[in-house]
Amino acid sequence: MKKKVVVFSQIDSTVLAQLEQDYQVVVLNPKQGDINEQIRTEVVDADAMIGAGRLLNENNLAPAQKLKIISTVSVGYDNYDVDYLTKNNIWLANTPHVLTETTADLAFTLLVSAARKVPELDRWTKQGEWKRTVGPAQFGQDVFGKTLGIIGLGNIGAAVARRGFYGFNMNILYHNRREKLELAQPLNARYCGLDELLSQSDFVVVAVDLNPESKALMGQAQFEKMQPHAVFVNIARGSVVDEEALVNALQQKQIFAAGLDVYQKEPLQSSELFNLSNVVTLPHIGSATAETRLKMAKLAYKNLVDALEGKTPQYLVNG
Repeated sequence: MKKKVVVFSQIDSTVLAQLEQDYQVVVLNPKQGDINEQIRTEVVDADAMIGAGRLLNENNLAPAQKLKIISTVSVGYDNYDVDYLTKNNIWLANTPHVLTETTADLAFTLLVSAARKVPELDRWTKQGEWKRTVGPAQFGQDVFGKTLGIIGLGNIGAAVARRGFYGFNMNILYHNRREKLELAQPLNARYCGLDELLSQSDFVVVAVDLNPESKALMGQAQFEKMQPHAVFVNIARGSVVDEEALVNALQQKQIFAAGLDVYQKEPLQSSELFNLSNVVTLPHIGSATAETRLKMAKLAYKNLVDALEGKTPQYLVNG
């Protein structure tokens, strides 16, 4: 009898086809009723689950009798109750590394777009406001040769730093729970405290994991320490930032601009951020390229298959 795999979100069609060749596959569909009720029903005899973007915890996983692995098509895993999974001998596997470079690309897209007022001036041009040579109201900030502060020098943070150092001749500062000499030395990056980084950086990029230490890491006190011409970029998690404090900092011109790909509540349907011209808002697209999403899906597929074949997946969160 084929093992049962529950697909709890959209995944790449080629990967889905591969799964269907070897396993009994059930694809959940929000249009067919309450998604949590579907999970509770289908997980009873499921051997594995694959997908992303769903809250999975005791509430919807309690009926599971033989669930071996949840393979998330993501790097982040804050949607999953890891303690509950570990207690119930359920592996959680993720897809690190394959999205590092594309997420770093997006960080710099946000950085440059916010610095040079790209979305604002795009709208301004399309609305027919370009009637004479641009003036100070349309001026942005230079990027080349400035100081880039990275909060969280992991793989993605280091990839952002490389773009700044090699591509824009930027001076690199970084703040981390510990020094990362192996990543920092090739970039002449200097380790410093958070307050120093905020006060000395022209651009601040947050690339930390979400954990108890990083939750609400950036609040009113932190934005007040930044320079008035500084640009803030968040590619980490929305909960790392106090959004009310960020809105206030942007409204009061405590900082020049912000570029955001993540938010406290997603999808973000309405927000004071949308009323501000000095913020770039993207819909959580850090890994959203066809090439990267396929790599992620293939890695999630391999993690799942390894577990069902009695092997230990390479990328276990709770292994």
